[in-house]
Amino acid sequence: MIQSQPSTTASADERRLSVALERDPYDVVISAGGIDYLGNELRRLGIREHTKILVVSNVDVATPYGSRCLTSLEQAGFQATLLTIPAGEEQKTLTTFSTILDAAKDEGLERQSLMLALGGGIVGDMTGFAAACWLRGIGVIQVPTTLLAMVDAAIGGKTGVNHPGGKNLIGAFHQPRLVMIDPDTLQTLPTREFRAGLAEVIKYGVIGDSELFELLERSVSFDNPLSISTELLATMLERSAQAKALVVAADEKEGGQRAILNYGHTFGHVVETLTGYGTWLHGEAVAIGMVAVAALAVQRGVMAQTDAERQTRLIQSAGLPSQWPDLDPDCVLKTLQGDKKVRDGRLRFVLPSSIGVVSIVDNVSHEEIRACLAALR
Repeated sequence: MIQSQPSTTASADERRLSVALERDPYDVVISAGGIDYLGNELRRLGIREHTKILVVSNVDVATPYGSRCLTSLEQAGFQATLLTIPAGEEQKTLTTFSTILDAAKDEGLERQSLMLALGGGIVGDMTGFAAACWLRGIGVIQVPTTLLAMVDAAIGGKTGVNHPGGKNLIGAFHQPRLVMIDPDTLQTLPTREFRAGLAEVIKYGVIGDSELFELLERSVSFDNPLSISTELLATMLERSAQAKALVVAADEKEGGQRAILNYGHTFGHVVETLTGYGTWLHGEAVAIGMVAVAALAVQRGVMAQTDAERQTRLIQSAGLPSQWPDLDPDCVLKTLQGDKKVRDGRLRFVLPSSIGVVSIVDNVSHEEIRACLAALR
């Protein structure tokens, strides 16, 4: 079990990764108890004393970690205030975004001020988008407290909110100044949320890290935040974060190769949109999407059925859903066509050819998708 030991200095087992962007590179720090020395990390970055910091969280996260975060920032000499926003994917809207901006105005945030996202991917996305827009862009710090945010959402600078017609259609690229990952926060994460994050970890295995995929296959138990071994969790966090950092550094704004990170997301976003935001957690929808796109790859003859079955078994071992829901094919196609990854009207999919190897294709026909959906039913 992960043990939480508050501290004002870095833990001995700290792991520090670099997102080596040409402009404004930043670190991803993985360290138990990291929330308690967050202020010192910001001073290390050269953030000036008395800088105003708006901490954005939700009540589920702010209750156990909000005061610790504020204490760390205040002890380092910063002027920190906490804003709690409603939890849930259905709250990822322009209305909530406006609430954050209202707080920025009330607190008098200036160009040198910061926003700090303390929470999961929803809090991180909205806070990052607000920081990108306030005064045409101020700094943002990401402190993810869910597995999904730790291995994916907090790294890479994608920010935004949902539109009724699609997920994350409104947003901006806005890289953080720092990502602080404190594994201890996973102790209070519900098991369902932890499993949702495992979908992204499995994704990294499929798109380029077959060793990570095989490590998870060999693991007796990895689907519970209270029973997973400290060593396995640290390995998952480090390898996933490193994979994300390398892809982002090579393609910051998704002009090409970064699109492989969308593996499972194209179908997954359809599931979220058509079933209603909040019905499925994001990671659960991605898991369903990975099974669906693997079926499409098998149908096209580019992936062996045995590899698709390995992926499905691992997804099920993680306690994640794998069954495509009963969705109208016409609605699926319409939603796909409105996906932000469409180019010149052509659908783009990340198709696997084996565990650890994927490619980006834009020649999938509507007829192929209909056939795949029929088979999934």
